[in-house]
Amino acid sequence: MARLTTPPHLLTTTLGTAMRWAQTQSMWPATFGLACCAIEMMATGTAHNDLARFGMEVFRASPRQADLMVVAGRVSQKMAPVLRQVYDQMADPKWVISMGACASTGGMFNNYALVQGVDQIVPVDIYVPGCPPGPQSLMHGILTLQDKVMTGELAR
Repeated sequence: MARLTTPPHLLTTTLGTAMRWAQTQSMWPATFGLACCAIEMMATGTAHNDLARFGMEVFRASPRQADLMVVAGRVSQKMAPVLRQVYDQMADPKWVISMGACASTGGMFNNYALVQGVDQIVPVDIYVPGCPPGPQSLMHGILTLQDKVMTGELAR
């Protein structure tokens, strides 16, 4: 009688694990650069830093083609509804990275004209600290987000 065993060259997994792996390896970021942090975000997409290693070839200009929003810079009260509209138009599942002190907490601008944290407008998954944070910090935030999606911590 032959024994049923798995051949050594066969890979088995669950559908959920395969889906999470595909999501982490094909995140498409939307640009939402509002201040000096946007320069650092743009630098992250250059050849020197090479976001393509992580499955992010191009920052998308259309929210309907993106599933990751990187909010880079301070958000004014007038820009808040626009930010929410872009977020609502993004493909599901979607994630948000708050980049810099201004986007995360309002930074040094504690006044009525600026939102004191983008988490008041959209749900934030990862906070990248700094003023402005460098490309390496943003890449660390992206890798942290990918790890959380892969482990199922951020399942939506």
